[in-house]
Amino acid sequence: MTARDLEHGTFSDTPPWEVVPGGFSWRPGVGELRRSVAAQVPALVRPRALPPVGRLAVTLRHLGPALIPWLVARRWRSRRNGRPPESGPGSVADLARRLRRAAERLGAAYIKLLQIISAGEGLFPETLVAEFKLCRDRVPPESTEDVIAAVEEDLGRPLNAVFASFDANPIAAASVAQVHGAVLRTGERVVVKVQRPTVAKRVYADLEVMAWLAPRFVGRIPVAALANPPALVELFAETITEELDFRLEADNMLDVAKSLAELKQRTYVVPRPHPDLVTPRVLVMERLTGLAFDDVEGMRRAGVDTAALVRAGMIAFLEGATLCGIFHGDLHAGNLFVLPAETGGALPTRTALLDFGITGRLDEHRRRAFLRLLVGATINDVKGQLSALVDLGALPRDTDLDAVIADLNLSGPAVDPTKLTPEELIGEIQKTVKALLGYGARMPKELMLFVKNMVFLDGAIATLAPDVDLFGEITHIAQHFAITHGARIAGEVGFDVTQTTLDLTGMKASMGIEAEVEALTYRDLQARREIIKERLAKREAREGKRRQKRAGG
Repeated sequence: MTARDLEHGTFSDTPPWEVVPGGFSWRPGVGELRRSVAAQVPALVRPRALPPVGRLAVTLRHLGPALIPWLVARRWRSRRNGRPPESGPGSVADLARRLRRAAERLGAAYIKLLQIISAGEGLFPETLVAEFKLCRDRVPPESTEDVIAAVEEDLGRPLNAVFASFDANPIAAASVAQVHGAVLRTGERVVVKVQRPTVAKRVYADLEVMAWLAPRFVGRIPVAALANPPALVELFAETITEELDFRLEADNMLDVAKSLAELKQRTYVVPRPHPDLVTPRVLVMERLTGLAFDDVEGMRRAGVDTAALVRAGMIAFLEGATLCGIFHGDLHAGNLFVLPAETGGALPTRTALLDFGITGRLDEHRRRAFLRLLVGATINDVKGQLSALVDLGALPRDTDLDAVIADLNLSGPAVDPTKLTPEELIGEIQKTVKALLGYGARMPKELMLFVKNMVFLDGAIATLAPDVDLFGEITHIAQHFAITHGARIAGEVGFDVTQTTLDLTGMKASMGIEAEVEALTYRDLQARREIIKERLAKREAREGKRRQKRAGG
């Protein structure tokens, strides 16, 4: 069967069924459903005067044994050494480990919260990210009986009336759902995503507890300055409530596929959701197979140009956010795999996108703000970038942008972090964070998803294309936008990108690189980062020896 629906989305070329606009029985009313889910978030995260006693008691039964020994150890060691411990009992690493273990006992909602933090490299402290990654793939599956019961209840039919075969062992099991391979009675190979039976009820109960507890953690844990607990709970609620109805996810799949087709990004493939077999708790979709995104050796054996793969991913992601206002919001190696080009075939190497439960959606105002943010970065327009952040909701409307620029010294020469002492570097970071918090800075959902994806793509460069010239890649992407979308960008932001020269001065200065340097590979960048890490590690070692000496004296 030849694909005749590729004008409607970036789908596979051998469809199990065709996507026909208006041909999905589950899709009418999805727009209203999406608005309804978003509208309930403020009420979900508003702290009640009285706590939800039952679930709170369960939560405290697990959090108490985790936090109380940590608090005691931290206070004792702080009094003894004159400052909070950097490692061992009472340290941030000790707290992260205790929180992870408590979350795994508390279940899906808390595991999901930690998974969101674990994907936020660059947004949250490295210690938390590293520890919370350990719970990403360690969720035990539901029993086969419970899964079958959920599928039959939502589809309204016995399992064997829909599927010729259904694999009892899941392909993957996550905090909200698990995925099973199956074959329809009509012969198509599919995957079936099934929501855990009690997860929705438990999530809403846990959100009430989190909303009540969050304000009480402000200023009481060492990471609160970087991850304000109430704001984190709100961000979590915005994300997870959309994941609890698979009709929204299936709709995301169709909309992202359509946007990629409009952008002519045929190097991406989105699985087709089934026209009829989608419910709030069950999502049947086309089954795709390929190479794992982190299987570098497999890709090289298959002749995949890994540098081109990353470049296409960066361009598609930026175009989706800035030109279409929609993008996959949870890029990581488990949600991507590569379909190598066939020898002599007409199709290039493509990347399959999976799991659309978390998707960034921007209204027209915020989409244009993202576009201005990108354009401002290419021409080193600091004030323009800050103005875009205001429109994205990251800074309050009445923010004095000139004061921000002055306070953070954004107009002056950038500081080379590799030339600072550890004390100076930490001081600069603390000063920046304090200043931003003082201006009311926050991390809106879409901006967090955008930054998180950029961090993932940064890591993908390290794995798949460490010797590619980063400045050259940035230039290539800027030229692509100017040539392909220049007229549209000029009309929307009032700036003709085809008549400007890419200005990397600010980026180079922030890395401590002279303006005349024309090339920088990821290996070079990593070497600079290692210098910073080594200096911080030496500082911690010196401080540890001093504390030991004081304690011994």
